[in-house]
This record gives sequence, C-alpha cells and structure tokens, in this order.
Amino acid sequence: MDKEKKIIVGISVGDLNGIGLEVVLKTFEDKRMLDFCTPVVFGSSKVVSYHNKFAQSELQSFAISHLGKINPNKMNVLNVWEEEVAMNLGTPTEESGSYALQSLVLATDALRDGNIDLLITAPISKDNIQSETFNFAGHTEFLESKLAGESLMILMTEGLRLGLVTGHVPVSKVAETITKELILKKVEIMHRTLVQDFGISKPKIAVLGLNPHCGDNGVIGNEDEELIRPTLLEIQEKGKLVYGPYAADGFFGSKNYQKFDGVLAMYHDQGLVAFKTIAFGSGVNFTAGLSGIRTSPDHGTAFEIAGKGAANPSSFKEALFTGLEIFKTRSRYKRLSENRLKVKKTR
Repeated sequence: MDKEKKIIVGISVGDLNGIGLEVVLKTFEDKRMLDFCTPVVFGSSKVVSYHNKFAQSELQSFAISHLGKINPNKMNVLNVWEEEVAMNLGTPTEESGSYALQSLVLATDALRDGNIDLLITAPISKDNIQSETFNFAGHTEFLESKLAGESLMILMTEGLRLGLVTGHVPVSKVAETITKELILKKVEIMHRTLVQDFGISKPKIAVLGLNPHCGDNGVIGNEDEELIRPTLLEIQEKGKLVYGPYAADGFFGSKNYQKFDGVLAMYHDQGLVAFKTIAFGSGVNFTAGLSGIRTSPDHGTAFEIAGKGAANPSSFKEALFTGLEIFKTRSRYKRLSENRLKVKKTR
C-alpha cells in the first residue's frame, strides 16, 4: 500500500509512567499492523526506547522532527520534546502529566489541521494532567474544546454502541443536567454518527430511563414520565427510530441492547458499569460528533502493572481497527453525499 493511500494514525502517549506506551509498542511489534496504517507517536524517541526495554519489545521506531518526514513503513515517533525525562514507572508525577499534555495538544492540533487522519489517545491521569491549559474532566471535553462540533462519548464492543447523555458529571448533578434540549442533541449526534460513521441508513436507538424502573409511574421520580418519554415521542414523530425509556437493569440483563444499533444511557455509571461487565479490556471509546475522529482503549493508566510487561494490548488494537473503519466509512459517506449534491445541482 503506497503512502498516499495509507491512513495516518496519530497517537498521544498518555501518562509516561502508565501502560500507554507499552500497549502501543506491543501493538506495532506485529509488522503486519503497518499494512493497515502509518502510525505517528507524539512523544520522544528516548522515552519510547525506555519503554521498549520494559515491554520486552524489539520494535524499531523511526524518529522524525516534523510531520513532513513520516516514513509510511515504520512506526514514526515525532519528537515533541528533546530533553531527558525522569521516569518513574507506576507512579504518576507532575512531570509525567505535563509531558502527556504536550503530546495530547500537539496530536490534537495535527488532527484539527488535517496532518493526521485520526487520533488514538493512550490513557492519561486526570489528576496530574490538570493545568492552565488542561482544565477538563477528561479527553472528551478537551477534544470538544479544540475541534468543531459537539461531542458524544460512545463506548463500543461487538453488539453494543453505548453513548452517554451526560458524561463526567457528579451523580448529585445528573438530574438537573438532563434537559429536553440535551436529550434532543445527544440523540441527533448518535443518529448522525450511526449513519455517517457506521453506514447504518435507518438506525434503531434505545434510550434508558433516569430513575430505577423508569420511576415506576412517578413513585421513584418524575423525570422519566414528564421529561424523557415526551421528548422521545417528539423525536419519533419526526421519523427517527428512537425507543424508550427503558429501565437499565432489565435492559442489559435481558440482552435487549442487542436489538439496537445504538443505546443512550442517562449518566456515566448507568452505562459504563454494564459496558465494562460485558467488555472489560476489549472495548473502545469513540468520541463522536466532532470534526476529527478519536478513539481510545477502554482502560486507564494501570499504574499498578506499569513496567512489568503485563499490559494487554487488545483494547488498544480494537481502538486502532475501529478508528480505521470509522475513517473509511466517514470518508465514503462524504464522497457519496458530495456526489448527490452535484447531481442535484446539474438538474
């Protein structure tokens, strides 16, 4: 596959003292991965070499000083910094958070500017990355601030695409955060991404209720009957196949989610407890709704096993393959949409 046709995948390194670089190295140690894409790690060749020893990897990377020098047949390392970094695998430090941020900022800028085709982010520590530049609850909110569009966090595994109406919000503030406008917006983003990013022409979307048993007709809260159900009925009247609200426990317990192309949970743990029970270690986080494509593994920094060579790269590989498929599907959708517009204009 020639350079022009290969998809350029930017990779932010995450916390330097976590397992991010280990799973990256283990992924691209298999040279067949280079048949699918050209990876560019935004970091430091010195730090990559350091992690190589602990990952017991023999991967030879290609150091570059700017994106114009990408080697399409190697794992490229863009040297975002040149200085030595004090490494302390397994322990988050202010320094490891600072370099994680440098990597993320440059990689996101490259995605925004079209210098890479998609971005995969290795896990960060949301504590030590905080600064004047990064004052966000996580990757999703940061990416939304840098890219065009409005975001929807979607967790994915075989047979399940799970989005969140509210993201990193304290449980005490979930109910007051959920509004008709927010539900309408998140359903629209889910619908659009299922069409353009997954090639589903008439997607079926399930929406979960907020309260236990969807409020039991007002006995355990009124939000489901007074807010969520009327909003979904309004969406249905406009032709979208959107159903609910469903009680979350029975919905997942009965595997009802398998009947839908997408599912929207009302808050973080309502969706993610079920998701990680189903797919822990093999799921993918996709930031939908934005102008650039970003995926990530569904696990965190795993400081407790960093430097022990024990990290499993399965979720990172899934994030890579998922990102590649989304990029191809979105590109195809854009081409078809442009062709339809041209045909209409010539009539």
